Amino acid sequence: MQCNMLEAKNQLSKLVQAALAGEDVVIANKGVPVVRLVKVGAQDFARKPGAWSGLPKAKADWDTSATNAAIADAVTGGKWP
Repeated sequence: MQCNMLEAKNQLSKLVQAALAGEDVVIANKGVPVVRLVKVGAQDFARKPGAWSGLPKAKADWDTSATNAAIADAVTGGKWP
């Protein structure tokens, strides 16, 4: 199924249902196909709560003016106003 941009705006729910049913849905701009609606697949892995708990904790001075200035200098090559 191919439809133009205006039709897609007006019938988005219908197009999403068609894509979920496995139909090929293409949206065109001035007759030129530009995007395809596809069903998002299942997640490849299971998320585990606390996965980031082993990361190092931030230092107490992580948000001081000196730290921010050092980061700005490193990013801009010392050309920070």
